Amino acid sequence: MTKALFFDIDGTLVSFGTHTIPESTIEALKAAHRNGHRIFIATGRPKAIINNLESIQSLGIIDGYITMNGAYCFVGDHVVYKSAIPHNEAIALGEICRENNYACIFVNEHNIAVCQPNEMVKEIFYDYLHVDTIPTKSLEEATASEIFQITPFITQQQEDEIHHLIPNCEIGRWYHAFADITAIGNTKQKGIDEIINYFGLKLEDTMAFGDGGNDISMLRHAAIGVAMGNAKDDVKAVANYVTASVDEDGIKKALEHFGII
Repeated sequence: MTKALFFDIDGTLVSFGTHTIPESTIEALKAAHRNGHRIFIATGRPKAIINNLESIQSLGIIDGYITMNGAYCFVGDHVVYKSAIPHNEAIALGEICRENNYACIFVNEHNIAVCQPNEMVKEIFYDYLHVDTIPTKSLEEATASEIFQITPFITQQQEDEIHHLIPNCEIGRWYHAFADITAIGNTKQKGIDEIINYFGLKLEDTMAFGDGGNDISMLRHAAIGVAMGNAKDDVKAVANYVTASVDEDGIKKALEHFGII
């Protein structure tokens, strides 16, 4: 029976230590695909900064993508689902970030920009996540078209203080230094529903793999949720199964455990 396998990128497919996909993971994904299972990416990253999957993208084994934590899903060139942040709320949040000099990343359908870049953007996005340098733009330039995701570099306390400005938005956080914001209702769980509806697959045949806070909704929602060994305790707590870490062949071991390969 065909299974739909949904994989987070950072800390799940890709090691934070090596910034690459372990060879054991690549071979396991190839085997799963050969066995007739569908492979999907489920990430907080927008397409513009998915720059660390080349080793599997070149194999042609990825069947579709959930990006921006569910706000933008696509299969090849076909957009399966997209949901933009209300423009007035994007502007309101952008104004607060500009007034307080908070670094803030804005993502539209095809591009990404950063306003008020600071050292945290460099340390986290460029050094830690190995994202290519993001163009710096003014708030007006960055919000000239529909915005699907906003990433302000704010603390939890600062988030609580501005939450009332964006009542129609969903806020997720997998790293303490920033939050990912999308239109309300957009989570990786939503992305799974959109993808399986597109392919005519059943929720009972889904498996999700993740390690961060933004993976919790899909680990709960999928028929089987697998937490990586390097995941935090709150992520492990919602999983059906905890595998080894990304650097200890966690994906391979989980797929073997469930008879996928």
